[in-house]
Amino acid sequence: MLTVGLDIGSTTVKAAVAEGAKVVWQDYKRHNTKQAEMVLEFLQRMQAECGLTPGRDRIFVTGSGAGIIAAHLGAKFIQEVVAVSAAVEKFHPEVNFVSEIGGEDMKTLFFTPCGDGKSKQVYMQSACSGGTGTFVEKTARKLQITPERLAQMEYEGLTLHKISSKCGIFAEADANTLVKAGVPVEEIIASLYEAVVYQNLATLTKGNTPTPQVLLLGGPNLFFKGLQQAWTKHLNKLWTERKIAADPANAIQVPKEALYYACLGCIEIGSAETAGVGAYGGVEKLQWWIEKGQWEAKAKDGAKGLVRDPTDLCDFVKQYGVELCPIAPSAKPKDAPVLVGCDFGSTTAKAVVLCVPEGELIASIYVPSNGNPIEDAKAIFRALRNAGYENIAALALTGYGKDLLKDIIGADVAIVETVAHATAALHYFPDADVICDVGGCDVKIMILRQGTVSDFRLNSQCSSGNGAFLQGVAERYSVPLEKYADQAFQAKSIPALAMGCGVFLQSDIVNQQRKGWSSDEIMAALAAVLPLNVWVYAGQLQNLAAAGHKFILQGGTHRNLAVVKAQVDFIRSKVPDAEIVVHPYSGEAGAIGAALCAGDWLKSGATTRFLGFDLIESLQYTSITNEHTTCNWCPVSCKRTFIDVKVPDGKGRPWSKVPLGEGWERVISGNSCPKGLLEDVNEMRIVKKNLEAMKDAHPNTAEVVRESAFRRAKTAA
Repeated sequence: MLTVGLDIGSTTVKAAVAEGAKVVWQDYKRHNTKQAEMVLEFLQRMQAECGLTPGRDRIFVTGSGAGIIAAHLGAKFIQEVVAVSAAVEKFHPEVNFVSEIGGEDMKTLFFTPCGDGKSKQVYMQSACSGGTGTFVEKTARKLQITPERLAQMEYEGLTLHKISSKCGIFAEADANTLVKAGVPVEEIIASLYEAVVYQNLATLTKGNTPTPQVLLLGGPNLFFKGLQQAWTKHLNKLWTERKIAADPANAIQVPKEALYYACLGCIEIGSAETAGVGAYGGVEKLQWWIEKGQWEAKAKDGAKGLVRDPTDLCDFVKQYGVELCPIAPSAKPKDAPVLVGCDFGSTTAKAVVLCVPEGELIASIYVPSNGNPIEDAKAIFRALRNAGYENIAALALTGYGKDLLKDIIGADVAIVETVAHATAALHYFPDADVICDVGGCDVKIMILRQGTVSDFRLNSQCSSGNGAFLQGVAERYSVPLEKYADQAFQAKSIPALAMGCGVFLQSDIVNQQRKGWSSDEIMAALAAVLPLNVWVYAGQLQNLAAAGHKFILQGGTHRNLAVVKAQVDFIRSKVPDAEIVVHPYSGEAGAIGAALCAGDWLKSGATTRFLGFDLIESLQYTSITNEHTTCNWCPVSCKRTFIDVKVPDGKGRPWSKVPLGEGWERVISGNSCPKGLLEDVNEMRIVKKNLEAMKDAHPNTAEVVRESAFRRAKTAA
C-alpha cells in the first residue's frame, strides 16, 4: 500500500509517495495559480510511475490550496503546521526551533522541553508576502537577476541597507530607492536577506529565544545561500548576547529534503490513521472540477470579464489598439541638428529625438533601467549614437535621474516631471481637460483649465495603482508584459479585488488564488481595479465629471490594452459623454515634453552644454553608502549614497569624511531635503556665508521697512 503526502502551496505543489517507511517518489513544481491542474498532473504521474491505485492507496493533503481539492480526491486534510511538526518530531527530535519560509507565507515553531515530551508554540504570517520567497524573487526580477545567480549571491562581507521587512510593498519602495541611488545589486539582495531574517526574529518569534538546535525549512532557506549566511550571523549574535553556548556550524541544519517536510509529515500522520481514512478516490472528480465545477463556481461568485464578447473586444481594439501616430522617417539627414529629451524613470529609460526647429518626433529609444542612472545614461546615449543622431543642439532631462545627471553629462535643462508630462499632452491635445499619467512607480493626475495645470494629484508612496505592481504580478505568473492584455482578455469572469492599499491588494490576490482563480483571471481583475486605485484612491476624485470632458491617458502603463479598456469603461461610467484619448506615444510622453522644453531653451540663442558621447561612454564612477555617508543634520538620518564621477576639471573634496581627489565630482542621492546635499559643518558655513552675502546684496525691503518703523529714535544728549 502506498501513502501520498501532498502539499498544495501558494506558489508550488510538492508531493512524496511512501511505501511503508520508504519514500519511493517525490517532486515539486510551480503551479502558476493552476493548483488543481498541477495536482492532476502529479497524480497521473504517480499512477503511471509508481502504481498509485484508487481504493487501495491513501492520500493526505496540506497547504493553503488544499481545502477545495482534498474533497475531490477522497483525501484527508492535515493542517500544515501539524504536518510540519510531525515530520520534525520524527526526523529531528533534538530540534528546538524551526523556521519555514514558503512562497507567500512564513511560520516559526518552538519545541520546548516539557515533562516527558515537548510543548509546541507556532507563529505564522500569511496575510502579506513581506519576508517570504516571493518577496525576494520579485525584487531579484526587477534587478534582472537570474534565479541561478540569486541562489549563489552572498550575504557575508557586504554593506547592508535598510529595507522594510514587515511589508512587501514598502520593501519594494525601499529597494527602488536603493536602485535609484546607485547601490550595487549585490548589496540590495544581501539587505533583503537581512530583512527576511530580521522579520522572523523580531516579529515571528514573539520575544522567545530560538535555542539550538535550529532547523531551516522551505525553498528560500534551502536554495538561497546568502539567506543561510544571514541566519548564521544573526543566530550567532543572538546566542552570544544571551550567553547560549552554541556553534552555528553544528547548531543550524538545512536538510536536503527541506521542501518536503509538510509532505513527509502528512505521510507520518497518515500511517497512524485507521484503515479507510484518506482512501484515494482517483482523479475523475478532480477532472470534473477542473473542466466544469470551478467555472460554475467562478461564474456565481465573480464579476464579468473585461470584455463582454468578441464583438466588444473587436470594437475596442479598432479604436484603441492601433498606434495613432507612427513615427515617420525624417526627410532631413541624420547629421542635422536635433533636440533630445531623456526621461530616466524608475523602470525604464526613454529618449526621443525631435527635428529643429519644427519639433517633429523622428526617433524614440526605450531601454530597461539598469537601476543606476549613470548606466542608464550610457545605454541611452549609446543607442542614440548608434542610430546616427550625434548633432545634439539642445538636451533636456526629466525623471528621477535628472538632477544627478544634469551636470555630469552637460544637459541644458532639467525639467520637473509634471511639467514635462503636461507639455507633452498639451502639444498633441491643446484642448485636454485631464491628464492621467500612470508610470512604473507613480501616478500623476493633472486637471487643466485654459491650457494650464489648475490642480495636481500625485501618488508615489503606494504601488496599488502603478505599472510596477502589474508587471510584478505578470512576472510572478511568467507572463511577458507584452502578453498581459492577451491573457487578461481571455478571462470570462474575474474575482473582485479590493481597492486601495497595495498591501491589502497583494493579500487579496493571494486569497483569490487559493480559491482557484487562474492567473488570467487575476490579471484581468487587477486591470479592472486599477482605475479605482488611480482616480478614487490615489487621485481622491469622487466627482470625475467635474474634472472635465476630455481625458488624456499616458505613461508606459497605458501601453497595456487591458488597462486602457478598464480605464475607458470606468471613466465612461462616471462621465458618459467623455472623450478619452491615449497619447500616441504614451510611454515616451515625459521624454517628449522634456525635448519640447529643450526647444524653447534653444530659441533663446544659447549654445548646448552637452559634453559629448565619448565622455559619457567613458564615465567612471563609484558608489558609497556607509556610516560616513549618513546625513546627521536632523533626526531622520537619511542613509545617503555618494556617487563619485570622474570628470575633467573635477574639484574633488579632500576635506570630506569620504575624501575625493581632484578630477572627481560627487553627486549625493538618498537625501530627503536640500540640507542632505551638504556633507559637514564646514560646507554648511560656506553655504550660510554665501546666503548672507546674497541677503546683503539684495535686502528684503519689507523687513527693512518693518525694522525701521519700530526702531526707537535716539534722543539728543
